[in-house]
Amino acid sequence: MKVLLSWLLSVGVLLQLLSPSVQLVRAAQVETESPSVILMEVTTGTVLAEKNAQEQRSPASITKIMTLLLIFEELEKGTLHLEDEVITSAHAKSMGGSQVYLEEGEKQTVETMIKCIVVASGNDASVAMAEHIAGSEAGFVDKMNQKAKELGMKDTHFEDCCGLTDSDGHYTTAEDVARMSRELITKYPQILKYSSIWMENITHVTAQGTKEFGLTNTNKLIRSLDGCVGLKTGSTSKARFCVSAVAKRENLMLLAVVMGAPDSKIRNRDAASLLNYGFGSCQMYEDDNEEKLSPAPVQRGVEDTVKCRILEPFCYLDMEGRNLENIEKEIQIKEGITAPVKKGDVLGKAVFMLDGEVIGETDIIATENVEKAGFFDYLKKILIIRKS
Repeated sequence: MKVLLSWLLSVGVLLQLLSPSVQLVRAAQVETESPSVILMEVTTGTVLAEKNAQEQRSPASITKIMTLLLIFEELEKGTLHLEDEVITSAHAKSMGGSQVYLEEGEKQTVETMIKCIVVASGNDASVAMAEHIAGSEAGFVDKMNQKAKELGMKDTHFEDCCGLTDSDGHYTTAEDVARMSRELITKYPQILKYSSIWMENITHVTAQGTKEFGLTNTNKLIRSLDGCVGLKTGSTSKARFCVSAVAKRENLMLLAVVMGAPDSKIRNRDAASLLNYGFGSCQMYEDDNEEKLSPAPVQRGVEDTVKCRILEPFCYLDMEGRNLENIEKEIQIKEGITAPVKKGDVLGKAVFMLDGEVIGETDIIATENVEKAGFFDYLKKILIIRKS
Protein backbone atom coordinates (compact mmCIF):
# COMPACT_ATOMS: atom_id res chain seq x y z
CA MET A 1 0.00 0.00 0.00
CA LYS A 2 2.87 2.40 0.85
CA VAL A 3 4.46 1.68 -2.52
CA LEU A 4 1.15 2.39 -4.30
CA LEU A 5 0.62 5.67 -2.44
CA SER A 6 4.18 6.72 -3.20
CA TRP A 7 3.67 5.99 -6.89
CA LEU A 8 0.39 7.93 -6.99
CA LEU A 9 1.99 10.94 -5.31
CA SER A 10 4.86 10.84 -7.76
CA VAL A 11 2.42 10.79 -10.70
CA GLY A 12 0.51 13.71 -9.17
CA VAL A 13 3.65 15.79 -8.79
CA LEU A 14 4.71 14.93 -12.34
CA LEU A 15 1.33 16.02 -13.75
CA GLN A 16 1.59 19.34 -11.93
CA LEU A 17 5.04 19.93 -13.34
CA LEU A 18 3.97 19.21 -16.90
CA SER A 19 3.10 22.28 -18.98
CA PRO A 20 -0.72 22.77 -19.08
CA SER A 21 -0.54 24.77 -22.31
CA VAL A 22 -1.26 21.80 -24.56
CA GLN A 23 -4.30 19.77 -23.55
CA LEU A 24 -6.50 17.19 -25.18
CA VAL A 25 -9.97 18.56 -25.84
CA ARG A 26 -12.69 16.45 -24.26
CA ALA A 27 -14.22 13.94 -26.69
CA ALA A 28 -11.64 14.74 -29.33
CA GLN A 29 -8.15 13.53 -30.09
CA VAL A 30 -7.03 17.04 -30.97
CA GLU A 31 -4.58 19.26 -29.12
CA THR A 32 -5.26 22.93 -28.38
CA GLU A 33 -3.14 25.44 -26.51
CA SER A 34 -5.92 27.98 -25.96
CA PRO A 35 -7.53 27.80 -22.51
CA SER A 36 -11.16 27.70 -23.67
CA VAL A 37 -12.53 26.14 -26.87
CA ILE A 38 -15.61 24.47 -28.29
CA LEU A 39 -16.45 22.71 -31.56
CA MET A 40 -20.08 22.52 -32.68
CA GLU A 41 -21.92 21.07 -35.68
CA VAL A 42 -24.19 23.89 -36.81
CA THR A 43 -27.31 22.16 -38.16
CA THR A 44 -27.99 19.99 -35.12
CA GLY A 45 -26.15 22.05 -32.52
CA THR A 46 -24.19 18.97 -31.44
CA VAL A 47 -21.08 19.75 -29.40
CA LEU A 48 -18.26 17.64 -30.81
CA ALA A 49 -15.47 18.78 -28.50
CA GLU A 50 -14.87 21.29 -25.75
CA LYS A 51 -12.39 22.46 -23.14
CA ASN A 52 -13.39 24.85 -20.34
CA ALA A 53 -16.26 25.96 -22.58
CA GLN A 54 -18.29 27.30 -19.61
CA GLU A 55 -15.44 29.44 -18.28
CA GLN A 56 -16.31 33.15 -18.23
CA ARG A 57 -13.83 35.19 -20.25
CA SER A 58 -13.54 38.60 -21.87
CA PRO A 59 -14.72 38.26 -25.50
CA ALA A 60 -13.13 41.29 -27.20
CA SER A 61 -14.61 41.89 -30.67
CA ILE A 62 -16.46 38.60 -30.94
CA THR A 63 -18.97 40.67 -28.93
CA LYS A 64 -19.96 42.03 -32.33
CA ILE A 65 -21.62 38.70 -33.19
CA MET A 66 -24.50 39.74 -30.93
CA THR A 67 -24.48 43.22 -32.45
CA LEU A 68 -24.79 41.69 -35.92
CA LEU A 69 -27.54 39.34 -34.76
CA LEU A 70 -29.65 42.28 -33.56
CA ILE A 71 -28.99 44.18 -36.80
CA PHE A 72 -30.25 41.26 -38.87
CA GLU A 73 -33.29 40.89 -36.64
CA GLU A 74 -34.20 44.51 -37.40
CA LEU A 75 -33.70 43.86 -41.11
CA GLU A 76 -36.03 40.87 -40.88
CA LYS A 77 -38.69 42.91 -39.08
CA GLY A 78 -38.53 45.60 -41.76
CA THR A 79 -37.62 48.35 -39.27
CA LEU A 80 -34.23 48.53 -40.95
CA HIS A 81 -33.17 48.26 -44.59
CA LEU A 82 -29.79 47.65 -46.20
CA GLU A 83 -30.02 50.90 -48.16
CA ASP A 84 -30.91 53.04 -45.09
CA GLU A 85 -28.32 55.68 -44.25
CA VAL A 86 -26.69 55.74 -40.82
CA ILE A 87 -25.15 58.93 -39.44
CA THR A 88 -21.99 58.67 -37.35
CA SER A 89 -22.14 60.50 -34.01
CA ALA A 90 -19.25 62.11 -32.16
CA HIS A 91 -19.42 59.24 -29.67
CA ALA A 92 -19.16 56.63 -32.43
CA LYS A 93 -16.26 58.49 -34.05
CA SER A 94 -14.40 58.56 -30.72
CA MET A 95 -14.08 54.77 -30.50
CA GLY A 96 -10.50 53.54 -30.40
CA GLY A 97 -9.13 50.13 -31.28
CA SER A 98 -10.02 48.68 -34.67
CA GLN A 99 -11.99 51.19 -36.69
CA VAL A 100 -12.80 52.30 -40.20
CA TYR A 101 -12.28 56.00 -39.36
CA LEU A 102 -15.81 57.26 -39.75
CA GLU A 103 -16.12 61.03 -39.31
CA GLU A 104 -18.78 62.76 -37.22
CA GLY A 105 -21.81 63.39 -39.42
CA GLU A 106 -20.63 60.90 -42.06
CA LYS A 107 -23.38 58.82 -43.67
CA GLN A 108 -23.01 55.20 -44.69
CA THR A 109 -25.61 52.63 -45.67
CA VAL A 110 -26.56 49.82 -43.31
CA GLU A 111 -25.00 47.32 -45.71
CA THR A 112 -21.69 49.20 -45.69
CA MET A 113 -21.80 49.35 -41.89
CA ILE A 114 -22.32 45.58 -41.74
CA LYS A 115 -19.21 45.09 -43.88
CA CYS A 116 -17.25 47.48 -41.68
CA ILE A 117 -18.29 45.51 -38.58
CA VAL A 118 -17.82 41.94 -39.76
CA VAL A 119 -14.86 42.40 -42.13
CA ALA A 120 -12.76 45.13 -40.50
CA SER A 121 -14.19 44.85 -36.95
CA GLY A 122 -14.97 48.57 -36.90
CA ASN A 123 -15.80 49.71 -33.37
CA ASP A 124 -17.00 53.05 -34.73
CA ALA A 125 -19.38 51.33 -37.16
CA SER A 126 -20.73 49.09 -34.39
CA VAL A 127 -21.54 52.02 -32.14
CA ALA A 128 -23.08 54.00 -35.02
CA MET A 129 -25.40 51.07 -35.78
CA ALA A 130 -26.26 50.62 -32.10
CA GLU A 131 -27.25 54.27 -31.82
CA HIS A 132 -29.23 54.12 -35.08
CA ILE A 133 -31.27 51.12 -33.87
CA ALA A 134 -31.76 51.89 -30.18
CA GLY A 135 -31.09 55.64 -29.88
CA SER A 136 -28.02 55.08 -27.72
CA GLU A 137 -25.31 52.49 -27.22
CA ALA A 138 -26.60 51.86 -23.69
CA GLY A 139 -30.09 51.17 -24.99
CA PHE A 140 -28.68 48.78 -27.57
CA VAL A 141 -26.60 46.97 -24.95
CA ASP A 142 -29.82 46.38 -22.99
CA LYS A 143 -31.21 44.68 -26.08
CA MET A 144 -28.05 42.58 -26.35
CA ASN A 145 -28.40 41.34 -22.79
CA GLN A 146 -32.09 40.62 -23.28
CA LYS A 147 -31.31 38.59 -26.39
CA ALA A 148 -28.61 36.72 -24.50
CA LYS A 149 -31.23 35.68 -21.93
CA GLU A 150 -33.60 34.56 -24.68
CA LEU A 151 -30.87 32.36 -26.14
CA GLY A 152 -30.07 30.79 -22.77
CA MET A 153 -26.66 32.45 -22.54
CA LYS A 154 -26.53 32.20 -18.75
CA ASP A 155 -22.86 33.11 -18.40
CA THR A 156 -22.87 36.26 -20.52
CA HIS A 157 -23.17 39.95 -19.75
CA PHE A 158 -22.44 42.78 -22.18
CA GLU A 159 -21.40 46.33 -21.32
CA ASP A 160 -20.73 47.62 -24.83
CA CYS A 161 -21.62 46.67 -28.40
CA CYS A 162 -18.11 46.20 -29.77
CA GLY A 163 -16.02 44.48 -27.08
CA LEU A 164 -13.57 47.32 -26.66
CA THR A 165 -14.03 47.47 -22.89
CA ASP A 166 -11.80 45.44 -20.59
CA SER A 167 -14.31 45.68 -17.75
CA ASP A 168 -14.80 42.59 -15.59
CA GLY A 169 -18.54 43.09 -16.11
CA HIS A 170 -18.24 42.35 -19.82
CA TYR A 171 -17.92 38.58 -20.22
CA THR A 172 -19.15 35.45 -21.95
CA THR A 173 -18.07 31.85 -22.53
CA ALA A 174 -17.01 29.80 -25.53
CA GLU A 175 -20.27 27.87 -25.21
CA ASP A 176 -22.36 31.05 -25.23
CA VAL A 177 -20.41 32.47 -28.18
CA ALA A 178 -21.13 29.26 -30.08
CA ARG A 179 -24.80 29.60 -29.16
CA MET A 180 -25.15 33.14 -30.49
CA SER A 181 -22.97 32.38 -33.52
CA ARG A 182 -25.19 29.44 -34.44
CA GLU A 183 -28.29 31.61 -34.03
CA LEU A 184 -26.84 34.21 -36.40
CA ILE A 185 -25.66 31.88 -39.17
CA THR A 186 -28.70 29.59 -39.15
CA LYS A 187 -31.35 32.33 -39.04
CA TYR A 188 -29.47 34.77 -41.25
CA PRO A 189 -27.09 32.77 -43.47
CA GLN A 190 -26.58 35.88 -45.61
CA ILE A 191 -24.11 37.04 -42.95
CA LEU A 192 -21.64 34.52 -44.38
CA LYS A 193 -21.67 36.43 -47.67
CA TYR A 194 -20.23 39.39 -45.77
CA SER A 195 -17.96 37.51 -43.36
CA SER A 196 -16.22 35.72 -46.26
CA ILE A 197 -15.19 38.98 -47.97
CA TRP A 198 -11.41 39.21 -48.01
CA MET A 199 -10.92 42.77 -49.24
CA GLU A 200 -13.31 45.50 -50.31
CA ASN A 201 -13.26 49.28 -50.54
CA ILE A 202 -15.73 51.69 -49.02
CA THR A 203 -16.03 55.39 -49.79
CA HIS A 204 -15.82 58.09 -47.12
CA VAL A 205 -17.79 61.21 -48.10
CA THR A 206 -17.16 64.00 -45.59
CA ALA A 207 -16.71 67.76 -45.44
CA GLN A 208 -13.03 67.10 -46.21
CA GLY A 209 -13.94 65.41 -49.48
CA THR A 210 -14.25 61.90 -50.87
CA LYS A 211 -11.74 59.13 -50.38
CA GLU A 212 -11.52 55.37 -50.65
CA PHE A 213 -10.80 53.19 -47.64
CA GLY A 214 -9.85 49.54 -47.88
CA LEU A 215 -11.43 46.90 -45.66
CA THR A 216 -9.33 43.80 -45.05
CA ASN A 217 -10.77 40.83 -43.21
CA THR A 218 -9.32 40.31 -39.73
CA ASN A 219 -10.07 36.57 -40.04
CA LYS A 220 -7.09 35.13 -41.90
CA LEU A 221 -8.64 31.64 -41.75
CA ILE A 222 -10.87 32.44 -44.71
CA ARG A 223 -7.72 32.43 -46.85
CA SER A 224 -5.84 29.59 -45.16
CA LEU A 225 -8.51 27.04 -44.15
CA ASP A 226 -10.50 25.05 -46.69
CA GLY A 227 -14.18 26.00 -46.54
CA CYS A 228 -13.87 28.80 -43.98
CA VAL A 229 -16.56 31.46 -44.49
CA GLY A 230 -16.37 33.49 -41.28
CA LEU A 231 -17.23 34.54 -38.69
CA LYS A 232 -15.49 36.98 -36.31
CA THR A 233 -12.17 37.55 -34.59
CA GLY A 234 -11.28 39.65 -31.56
CA SER A 235 -8.38 40.61 -29.34
CA THR A 236 -7.59 42.88 -26.42
CA SER A 237 -4.93 42.79 -23.72
CA LYS A 238 -7.48 41.28 -21.32
CA ALA A 239 -9.24 38.86 -23.69
CA ARG A 240 -6.09 37.86 -25.54
CA PHE A 241 -6.95 36.37 -28.97
CA CYS A 242 -10.41 35.00 -29.78
CA VAL A 243 -12.28 33.73 -32.81
CA SER A 244 -15.60 32.24 -33.78
CA ALA A 245 -14.71 30.38 -36.98
CA VAL A 246 -17.26 28.87 -39.38
CA ALA A 247 -16.39 26.45 -42.17
CA LYS A 248 -18.45 24.40 -44.60
CA ARG A 249 -17.42 21.37 -46.63
CA GLU A 250 -20.01 19.56 -48.72
CA ASN A 251 -23.18 19.38 -46.55
CA LEU A 252 -21.42 19.76 -43.21
CA MET A 253 -21.02 23.10 -41.44
CA LEU A 254 -18.92 23.40 -38.29
CA LEU A 255 -18.30 26.17 -35.80
CA ALA A 256 -15.17 26.47 -33.64
CA VAL A 257 -14.82 29.04 -30.86
CA VAL A 258 -11.39 29.77 -29.40
CA MET A 259 -10.96 32.16 -26.47
CA GLY A 260 -7.88 33.42 -24.65
CA ALA A 261 -5.22 32.26 -27.09
CA PRO A 262 -1.80 33.79 -26.33
CA ASP A 263 -1.35 35.04 -29.91
CA SER A 264 -3.12 35.09 -33.27
CA LYS A 265 -1.11 32.20 -34.69
CA ILE A 266 -2.12 29.85 -31.88
CA ARG A 267 -5.71 31.10 -32.11
CA ASN A 268 -5.87 30.27 -35.81
CA ARG A 269 -4.02 26.99 -35.40
CA ASP A 270 -6.35 25.81 -32.63
CA ALA A 271 -9.45 26.77 -34.63
CA ALA A 272 -8.11 25.00 -37.71
CA SER A 273 -7.22 21.90 -35.70
CA LEU A 274 -10.71 21.70 -34.24
CA LEU A 275 -12.44 22.21 -37.58
CA ASN A 276 -10.22 19.73 -39.43
CA TYR A 277 -10.84 17.19 -36.68
CA GLY A 278 -14.59 17.68 -37.05
CA PHE A 279 -14.61 17.33 -40.81
CA GLY A 280 -12.46 14.23 -40.55
CA SER A 281 -14.69 12.63 -37.93
CA CYS A 282 -18.24 13.51 -38.97
CA GLN A 283 -20.66 12.97 -41.81
CA MET A 284 -24.17 14.30 -42.22
CA TYR A 285 -27.30 12.65 -43.60
CA GLU A 286 -30.03 15.00 -44.74
CA ASP A 287 -33.56 14.25 -45.85
CA ASP A 288 -35.01 17.40 -47.37
CA ASN A 289 -38.66 16.26 -46.83
CA GLU A 290 -39.55 17.18 -50.43
CA GLU A 291 -41.02 13.71 -50.99
CA LYS A 292 -44.66 13.96 -52.05
CA LEU A 293 -46.79 11.87 -49.69
CA SER A 294 -50.06 10.13 -50.57
CA PRO A 295 -53.11 11.76 -48.95
CA ALA A 296 -54.07 10.25 -45.60
CA PRO A 297 -57.50 8.58 -45.27
CA VAL A 298 -60.08 10.47 -43.18
CA GLN A 299 -63.23 9.10 -41.60
CA ARG A 300 -66.50 11.07 -41.31
CA GLY A 301 -65.15 13.98 -43.29
CA VAL A 302 -66.44 16.08 -46.16
CA GLU A 303 -63.44 14.65 -48.01
CA ASP A 304 -62.24 11.07 -47.73
CA THR A 305 -58.57 12.07 -47.62
CA VAL A 306 -56.38 14.94 -46.44
CA LYS A 307 -53.15 16.16 -48.01
CA CYS A 308 -50.11 15.96 -45.79
CA ARG A 309 -46.36 16.55 -45.67
CA ILE A 310 -43.33 15.89 -43.50
CA LEU A 311 -43.03 18.83 -41.11
CA GLU A 312 -39.30 19.54 -41.32
CA PRO A 313 -36.08 18.21 -42.82
CA PHE A 314 -34.39 15.38 -40.95
CA CYS A 315 -30.67 15.49 -40.21
CA TYR A 316 -28.48 12.81 -38.69
CA LEU A 317 -24.92 13.47 -37.61
CA ASP A 318 -22.68 10.40 -37.60
CA MET A 319 -19.31 10.21 -35.84
CA GLU A 320 -18.88 6.44 -36.02
CA GLY A 321 -18.19 6.01 -39.72
CA ARG A 322 -21.45 4.18 -40.37
CA ASN A 323 -22.71 3.60 -43.92
CA LEU A 324 -25.40 6.26 -44.26
CA GLU A 325 -26.57 4.75 -47.54
CA ASN A 326 -28.30 2.12 -45.41
CA ILE A 327 -30.66 4.67 -43.85
CA GLU A 328 -34.31 3.80 -44.53
CA LYS A 329 -37.37 5.99 -44.11
CA GLU A 330 -40.75 4.58 -43.11
CA ILE A 331 -43.94 6.64 -43.37
CA GLN A 332 -46.32 5.84 -40.50
CA ILE A 333 -49.82 7.38 -40.74
CA LYS A 334 -52.16 7.12 -37.76
CA GLU A 335 -55.11 4.76 -38.04
CA GLY A 336 -58.64 6.08 -37.64
CA ILE A 337 -58.05 9.75 -38.48
CA THR A 338 -61.46 11.33 -37.97
CA ALA A 339 -62.78 14.71 -39.13
CA PRO A 340 -62.60 17.52 -38.38
CA VAL A 341 -58.93 17.79 -39.33
CA LYS A 342 -57.19 21.14 -39.04
CA LYS A 343 -54.20 22.31 -41.07
CA GLY A 344 -51.10 21.53 -39.01
CA ASP A 345 -52.62 18.57 -37.14
CA VAL A 346 -50.13 15.73 -36.62
CA LEU A 347 -51.26 12.74 -38.69
CA GLY A 348 -48.25 10.47 -38.26
CA LYS A 349 -44.49 10.43 -38.47
CA ALA A 350 -41.58 9.63 -40.70
CA VAL A 351 -39.25 7.20 -38.95
CA PHE A 352 -35.60 6.90 -39.98
CA MET A 353 -33.69 3.68 -39.33
CA LEU A 354 -30.09 2.63 -39.81
CA ASP A 355 -29.20 -1.07 -39.67
CA GLY A 356 -32.48 -1.78 -37.91
CA GLU A 357 -31.99 0.94 -35.29
CA VAL A 358 -34.30 3.98 -35.08
CA ILE A 359 -32.08 7.06 -35.38
CA GLY A 360 -34.80 9.71 -35.46
CA GLU A 361 -38.24 10.74 -36.58
CA THR A 362 -40.19 13.80 -37.64
CA ASP A 363 -43.91 14.58 -37.66
CA ILE A 364 -46.25 14.37 -40.64
CA ILE A 365 -48.86 17.13 -40.62
CA ALA A 366 -52.03 18.01 -42.51
CA THR A 367 -51.65 20.76 -45.10
CA GLU A 368 -55.37 21.54 -45.34
CA ASN A 369 -58.60 21.51 -43.35
CA VAL A 370 -61.19 18.74 -43.69
CA GLU A 371 -64.54 19.54 -42.07
CA LYS A 372 -66.76 16.98 -40.42
CA ALA A 373 -69.42 15.64 -42.81
CA GLY A 374 -73.07 16.48 -42.18
CA PHE A 375 -76.32 14.84 -43.30
CA PHE A 376 -76.32 16.42 -46.76
CA ASP A 377 -72.66 15.52 -47.28
CA TYR A 378 -73.47 11.85 -46.64
CA LEU A 379 -76.51 12.11 -48.96
CA LYS A 380 -74.33 13.58 -51.69
CA LYS A 381 -71.85 10.72 -51.33
CA ILE A 382 -74.64 8.16 -51.59
CA LEU A 383 -75.94 9.76 -54.80
CA ILE A 384 -72.47 9.79 -56.31
CA ILE A 385 -72.05 6.08 -55.50
CA ARG A 386 -75.39 5.24 -57.08
CA LYS A 387 -74.56 7.17 -60.24
CA SER A 388 -71.28 5.35 -60.59
